[in-house]
Amino acid sequence: MGTITVTNVGKAYKRYPNRWARLAEWVVPGSRKRHDLTWVLKEINFTVNPGEAVGILGVNGAGKSTLLKIITGTTLPTTGSVKIEGRVAALLELGMGFHPDFTGRQNVYMAAQLQGLKVDVVDELMPEIEAFSEIGEYIDQPVRVYSSGMQIRLAFAVSTAVRPDILIIDEALSVGDAAFGRKCFQRIEEFREKGTTLLFVSHDMEAVKKLCNRALFINEGIVAGWGTAKTVCDQYERHLFGNRTDSVSAKNAKNTNVSNDKTALFDPSLSASCEMIYGNGKADIEACWLEDENGSPINVIESEASFHWRYRVRLNEDIDSFVYALMFKTKEGVAIYGTDSKTLGAESGPHRAGEVIEVDFKLENRLAPGIYYVNCGIKEGTGGDFLSRRVDAAILRVTSSDKTSVVSGLVEMRANLSLIAYRPEDVMK
Repeated sequence: MGTITVTNVGKAYKRYPNRWARLAEWVVPGSRKRHDLTWVLKEINFTVNPGEAVGILGVNGAGKSTLLKIITGTTLPTTGSVKIEGRVAALLELGMGFHPDFTGRQNVYMAAQLQGLKVDVVDELMPEIEAFSEIGEYIDQPVRVYSSGMQIRLAFAVSTAVRPDILIIDEALSVGDAAFGRKCFQRIEEFREKGTTLLFVSHDMEAVKKLCNRALFINEGIVAGWGTAKTVCDQYERHLFGNRTDSVSAKNAKNTNVSNDKTALFDPSLSASCEMIYGNGKADIEACWLEDENGSPINVIESEASFHWRYRVRLNEDIDSFVYALMFKTKEGVAIYGTDSKTLGAESGPHRAGEVIEVDFKLENRLAPGIYYVNCGIKEGTGGDFLSRRVDAAILRVTSSDKTSVVSGLVEMRANLSLIAYRPEDVMK
C-alpha cells in the first residue's frame, strides 16, 4: 500500500482567441476546432514506492501543483494515467474543500467524510483535531473569519487525524507561524517512520533533502531531473543560479554585481517580508546587506564559506560612542549567535549629526544547512534603548557543501571519527 505510479501524464488547456470562438465550438460540435492547446505538463513518468518520500521541485508555473491535482484526482489528465494504491490525504491549495459560511467544526466533518471517515470516527477524533489545530473557540466560527494560518492549521489537523497510506503536501506549510510548522513536520516524520508514503512540494531545498529519499525536478512542464534528493536539489539550484545576471536592489546593497563564486549566490525570492524596525530616532540604519569576500551581495552561501554582514548608519544627533550589534536566529526565533562591537573590542565615537558610518562584521560560517534570519542594531556606549534596530532584516540560506558533516542540529562542528578494534584476547587481558 502507498504506491503512486504516473505514466505518460500530460495536461493541456484550451485557449480560444475570443469568447465567440468558444461559443461557436460549443454550438456546432462537429465544426472545426477553434482553439489552440497550451500544454502545462508533458510525458511525466515516475513511480513512488511504499514508504518512500519524494520531493517535487520547480519554479512557480512549472506545473507542480497541476501534477498534484492530477494525482489526487481533482483534475483529469489530457494524456496518460495515474495509479494510486492506498488511502490518500492531501493538502493542496489553502482552504480547498472548506466552505466559508460553515463553521470550522462543520467543515471538519465534511472534509473527514470526503476522506472516507465515518461520523462516529470523526466524533472520536474531534478533540484531538481541536487540540492539534490550536484555534480555540474559532472552531465554532465561520471559516470566512479565519486567517490563512488558522485555515491551514485546521486543514492539516483534519487531513492527518488518521495516518494515511499516502500524504501529499503542496507548499501549504509555508503559511502560518514557525512553531506550528515544526509541529507539522514532527507529525510528518512520525508518519514516515510508520511507513507513510510522502509526496512533498516545496521551494525549501534543505527541507526536501532532510525529508525525502528522492526528488523530481519539473521545468516548463517536463521532467528535468529525477534521482536522489541531494542530486536533484543540486541540479535545481544550478538551474536557479547558474546563469543569473540579475541586479540587486540598491536599497539593500551598494554593489549590484552578482558574485560568480559558486559558494555564494543571491536569490531575490528570499525577501525579509516580516522585518520590524524601531528605535529612539537618534540614528537610523539606512540599509543592511550580506556580502561575500568579493564584495558582491549574497543571501545563499555554502556551509563553511566566509561572508560579511554590513549595514549603514546615519546619525540624526551627536553621539559620544556607539555599540554595534548583530544576531542570527532560526525560523523559530531561536538565537544562534549574537555579538557586538564592545565585546569585540572595537570602539566608535564621538560622531556628529549627519555623519554616515558603515559597519562591517566578517563572519566564518559554521551554520548547518537551513534558513536563518539576521538582525542588526546600534546603542549608545552607555547602554539603554536602541537608537535604531532592524529585526529579521535579511534572510540567509546556508546550503550543504562537500565538507558538510551535520546530520541534525544547527551547527557544523566538523567531527572527526577514529575507530580502534581490539581482538577478543586483548580485551580479556
